[in-house]
Amino acid sequence: MYPEISGTRKTGSEAFKSEGRQLPFDLLSFWQWSSSDLVGNALRGLLAEYIVAIAVGCSDRTRVEWNPYDLETPEGVRIEVKSGAYIQSWAQASLSRITFDIRPTQGWDASRNTYSHQVKRQSDVYAFCLLEHRHQETVDPLNLDQWTFYVISTAKLNRFVGAQKTISLTALLKLAPTEARFSGIRPAVAEAAVDE
Repeated sequence: MYPEISGTRKTGSEAFKSEGRQLPFDLLSFWQWSSSDLVGNALRGLLAEYIVAIAVGCSDRTRVEWNPYDLETPEGVRIEVKSGAYIQSWAQASLSRITFDIRPTQGWDASRNTYSHQVKRQSDVYAFCLLEHRHQETVDPLNLDQWTFYVISTAKLNRFVGAQKTISLTALLKLAPTEARFSGIRPAVAEAAVDE
């Protein structure tokens, strides 16, 4: 059996190698090539996870791609992070409609390479991260003042939406999640976790 490989934190200076010698490009150059479009859906989702990880104090670990939830706080609160934005990196006829994926899943255990038998939402808390800026010329995902965060317990989500697969921003707001700026994410997560 091959055990799970734990990711080690990289610095960016790690060089590519070939035929026993270092090549004149490194991991940082790969990151710059692959990860500079912060407005695009896929990378913006990872950025949202990182922002929440910083806020709740668990960014010292590396991201685990296949965990059944996105983050775990030092206190053991499991968080699912979802992101949305009005502005996309592609040409748009109008601003995007905000909808988040909330489908229940089978949790996968990477250490055992097995799925759980139960289909459910795997986290204790959801953090919905909205890049709410609406001007293409000035959108900047690194400016945390352009984001609003909505935090809600998974238990509350389950009570009101059952096995529903998606939720619009309008429907989410009707559930009265805690609205926060960056500095308020950590207390909002702690408060929502109590509802579990």
